[in-house]
Amino acid sequence: MSGSVPGPARDWTVGTAPGIFPFIGHGIDLVRRPLAFLNSLPGHGDLVEVRLGPQRAWMACHPDLVHQVLRDPRTFDKGGPLYDRLRMLLGDGVGTCRHQDHRRQRRLLQPEFRKARVADQVRLMGDEVESVCRAWRAGQVVDISTTMLDLSTRVVSRVLFSDSLDTATAAEMRMCLATVVHGMFVRTVMPVDALFRVPTPANRRYRHASERLRAIVDAAIAQRRQGTPRDDLLGTLLAATRDDGGGTAITDQEVHGQVMTLMFAGAESTALCLSSALELLGRHPEEERRLHAEVDSVLASGRPPGPDELPRLVHTRCVLTETLRHRPPGWLFTRITTRETELAGHRLPQGATVMFSPYLLHHDPALFPDPDRFLPDRWLPGQAVAVPPGAMIPFGAGSRKCIGETLALTEATVAVAFIARHWRLRHLPGYTERLRPAASLGPRGLVMISEPRARRPVGTPPRADSRAPGTTVAPVVHGSGTAGGNDVRDA
Repeated sequence: MSGSVPGPARDWTVGTAPGIFPFIGHGIDLVRRPLAFLNSLPGHGDLVEVRLGPQRAWMACHPDLVHQVLRDPRTFDKGGPLYDRLRMLLGDGVGTCRHQDHRRQRRLLQPEFRKARVADQVRLMGDEVESVCRAWRAGQVVDISTTMLDLSTRVVSRVLFSDSLDTATAAEMRMCLATVVHGMFVRTVMPVDALFRVPTPANRRYRHASERLRAIVDAAIAQRRQGTPRDDLLGTLLAATRDDGGGTAITDQEVHGQVMTLMFAGAESTALCLSSALELLGRHPEEERRLHAEVDSVLASGRPPGPDELPRLVHTRCVLTETLRHRPPGWLFTRITTRETELAGHRLPQGATVMFSPYLLHHDPALFPDPDRFLPDRWLPGQAVAVPPGAMIPFGAGSRKCIGETLALTEATVAVAFIARHWRLRHLPGYTERLRPAASLGPRGLVMISEPRARRPVGTPPRADSRAPGTTVAPVVHGSGTAGGNDVRDA
């Protein structure tokens, strides 16, 4: 029998998740109580059969099995209900393409994501977060979910296009992303096409949002073709269509797919990470205090961090790493077997759907003691836990590991450090955490109260409010407040 190399010799357990509903299968559990359902699966085995509508799928619940899947993309290729839906929206970009196309696409894009290139973009990241914070006032109720999506959309559009989308277009993209992410999740866990061909209001909203996202990207590409060439990611892609370097030219359709993928992934994943970090810090005042002490020391000038300051923000990076463990934006993924193979001693036919969940692994008490606690010190240099391969995978692993990992972590570090340097964000009275996973995981509709930090140097950003100190500003609500998720982090 052909297939992937078996994992470590051990007695694997293979089981079936109980409670299967006819036709809908476990999709109803994944929609109604997704995290509780995931956490229940290891009790049924290391590899557990679930039903997504009429289709069978297999959830890998052990890190060794996940490691085996991620290290063999030739056998466990991008596919299954999740990527079938993503390709319909995004095309065959670096995050969604099949194995045979991935190496060529990755080699084309990789120079734009190398560390030196990202270092050159730190200043633009600081400019954008400074602009966001400048709009806040003492006592204002800030829509954190929407604001962080606005921030990440502006950053990724500057990385892609050298400039930000205009305000109206960015707002429209944010609302479209929220609609698409929710609709895509439902279509993934209940892959019954007939349900989504019915012209219901929800289905019409999903189709309209998908069409508008594609139109926004098409307009940006068309505008660039008519303008001056620029040294940015879109410029690299458009140059590749001309085959100036003697390689294989890419098509206009591939340009569209890459831009859609990178815009979709780069905007909402980072936004959810930032929202989660701020939400968790608001519920853990001691960690917030330690963060404030670090940024007050490292960012004494009040300016956003530059490349020289980033390595000194050790606790800030620990906070973000623990956020990605505690609440990974990409929480559920699918793969498709390209040939008959074996996993956990169980024979899988060609075309079988295999699933894995970073959230499930990150909350395994055998891998991370006290998994539900927010403990950034897990990641201090010299104190980090010995994490088995395949256990901590917020950006995936292997050759399909997210190409934007360095960019996302750098942007998140700049944003959290600068916000913490100037503002304290506190939860509204009576706040309770409500996680409603869609295609990705994070707080939705999160609002917090902004309070200026004490002893901020006069004249440093954000600019001082002209009103009297402590003036309360009426709540500000931006957009729908349902900033949505992403599932192409393992690009």
